Amino acid sequence: MEHELVVFDNSGVLVDSERLGNRLLAGMLTDEGVPTTFAEAVEHYLGKSFADVVETVRRRTGTVLADDFSTRFHTRLFDLFASELTAADGVHEVLDDLDARGVPYCVASNDTADRVALSLEVAGLAPRLAGRIFGADQVARPKPAPDVFLHAARHFGVAPAACLVVEDSARGVAAARAAGMTVVGLASLTPRTRLGEAQRIVASLGELRELLPALFPARPLQETRR
Repeated sequence: MEHELVVFDNSGVLVDSERLGNRLLAGMLTDEGVPTTFAEAVEHYLGKSFADVVETVRRRTGTVLADDFSTRFHTRLFDLFASELTAADGVHEVLDDLDARGVPYCVASNDTADRVALSLEVAGLAPRLAGRIFGADQVARPKPAPDVFLHAARHFGVAPAACLVVEDSARGVAAARAAGMTVVGLASLTPRTRLGEAQRIVASLGELRELLPALFPARPLQETRR
């Protein structure tokens, strides 16, 4: 089946927020008495919902984080977003190419839809994705469950098998595979070994762009005129 829709994860794919978020998380966990490096934050928490992060901390270390930890984290994260968040390298070029090929795209994230919208606004991507934002708060289960991807596909009326997902986390790759979608793993921050279930793995959005002609062949001229 040909691909008809591209579904992007947000953090680490469309916006360069994973570096900011994991740097902040490592520092705050260390301050809470759970010494954590940036590399450890990426290894254990990247791609998880914040509820899953809290539970993983408890299971790994026995530490129960304070009730206000999430609020404090997100307050500081939004301040970082306002001052430092940027679009991921190459994202505008990828979206331009998809627009030129007439391929629709959207974002489906383990973050809440409001947090995704905020990050896209700060990074200058909001106009390109208005009305096409899907978050974990809109479905019953976050990734690695397939719910948010299936929700996005239903919105566009596209069969899951016709969706191409771009993900940078193991949980996101697992969710897309569970949804029956094709996955391109983005290994810009995540080790390739953690994205092994993806059908393809690229090191950058520039490399993804090079794949687009093969993934979305130009339609014959007579077809585009219909």
